[in-house]
Order: sequence, then structure tokens, then C-alpha cells
Amino acid sequence: MESLNDALLNKYVTYLKIEKSLSLNTVEAYLRDLQKLMDYVAFEKLDVLHVTYEDLEQFLAQLWDIGADARSVARIISGIRSFFGFLLMDEYIQEDPAELLESPKIGVRLPEVLSVDEIDHILETIDVSAREGQRNRAMLEVLYSCGLRVSELVSLRISDIYPDEEFIRVEGKGSKQRLVPISRKALHEIRNYMEYRGELVVQKGSEDILFLNRRGAKMTRVMVFYIVKKQAELAGIRKVISPHTFRHSFATHLLEGGANLRAIQEMLGHEKITTTEIYTHINREFLRKEILEHHPRNMNWGK
Repeated sequence: MESLNDALLNKYVTYLKIEKSLSLNTVEAYLRDLQKLMDYVAFEKLDVLHVTYEDLEQFLAQLWDIGADARSVARIISGIRSFFGFLLMDEYIQEDPAELLESPKIGVRLPEVLSVDEIDHILETIDVSAREGQRNRAMLEVLYSCGLRVSELVSLRISDIYPDEEFIRVEGKGSKQRLVPISRKALHEIRNYMEYRGELVVQKGSEDILFLNRRGAKMTRVMVFYIVKKQAELAGIRKVISPHTFRHSFATHLLEGGANLRAIQEMLGHEKITTTEIYTHINREFLRKEILEHHPRNMNWGK
């Protein structure tokens, strides 16, 4: 039986061929790019007719995260706009979630970077007396201090934290694990959060998950996106940011501080910098030394 997504795609193909008079090669190119969004929608268990602007922003953040260049992202955004424009025209949806998507400037590969002061200001705007305030502060601190992908953040387990060694174990893409140094500032915020977490009724299956929603279940990536956007607005940050911005800022600040590029590669969980460097290995103590010496959180906190 044909799924709703397949049915919509088939109607969209007919629209491109007949009403837009596009060539077969052009149509196939549109579909290849659109399939990336459909895969994301399926993975997140979203309804394509109820996809929001925030969902699309999160999808685009993942494209940056895997190293897509500005030209590819711009092309994919163009295809997304065309698809949702078709859904709106044929009254499958009432509002176009892609209407406000901004295409990157060609030649600019990476998203916005936050300064250390901007990150501090965002964290300072979080009201820790509010119900989820301490959780949000700990969450964003870990996001920045460890350079995690948002998917890695929401999957982080209590048993993955080694406070004495000041490391966390992260499960990245392809279920590959890596050890990432964690700052004392982040550990401090986690300890404060654990007092609040202890008051929650934790749902079955989430007992070891570090960051929980108010119902005691694992948080979603979209929830983290909302929190980042909300706090950035409260802090008066006008840059277009997402959870990935914290990860990119982490790497940028380390690089600007003089950290070894391959150490950053290892901490981010990237497979390679270039083909010739794919077999470069960095030992654990060197990783720890690099982040302790060069990350702003470790240089400035607790002095």
C-alpha cells in the first residue's frame, strides 16, 4: 500500500514534469535532495504535512554537522521550498514552513559562531529558579564545553560521565564511541541539575538518560532547538543559531586558542580531516591536555 509520503512525492513529480515542464534529470535532482528531508522526517517520526519551520532548521543544522557545503545546502533549501510551495498550492497544508528559510551565501560553508561572551550571556539569562532552568543551563554548558552533536547530547547517559577523570563517553554516528574531556564548569552544572532530576518520576527506559523532560522521558532534538532559540532571544542575540552553533563555536574557540587541529577532529568525532590524515591517532592524555589548555571554560572557570 502506498504511503502518504510516497503519494505526495508522486504528485509532486507529476507537478514538476507537467506544470513546471522540467527535464527528467532536473526532476531526479530535486528528488535526490528532497529524499534527504524525507529520511529525516521518517527517522524523527514526523508527519510531513505537519513539519514546522523549527523542524526544517534542525534538519539543516544536521546538514552542516555532516559537512555539507553552502552550495549543497542552498540547493536543498531550494528543493524544500519548491515542495512545500506545491503542498500549499494544492491545499495539503495551510501554512508554508519553508517560507522563512534563509539560504546560505555561496562560499560560506560554516554557520554562525558565538563569542565566549555571547555564550556566557545566553547561559546567564537562564532562570535557574524555574522548573527546568538548571537542566537547561547544564545542557547548554555540556553542548558547548564538549562540542556535542544535539543527538549525542540528548542520548548522553549518567553512566557515560566520569567526573573524577573529567571525561564523558559519547556515542556518535554509526554507534562509534569516543571519549571527550568535560570541563569542571560543565560538571558543576550537571551536579546542580541532578538535584532537580532526582525529583522527577523517570519513565521506564530513561533511567540512565541524563537530560529528561518534565515527564521524566528523554528529550528530543527539537526541544533542545526550542530552548536554544528561546534563550538566544532572551539574551538579545540576533544571529541565526541552533544547537549546532554551540558545537561549531566549541571547535572555533579551541582552534583560535591554539589547539591541535587533529585533537579537535578527534573530539568532534569526525572521521578525517583529509584522506592522508585518516590514520592519525591521538592518545587520551593529549586530548585532555589540549582541551584543558585551550578551551575558554577550563582557562577561565574556577580561578
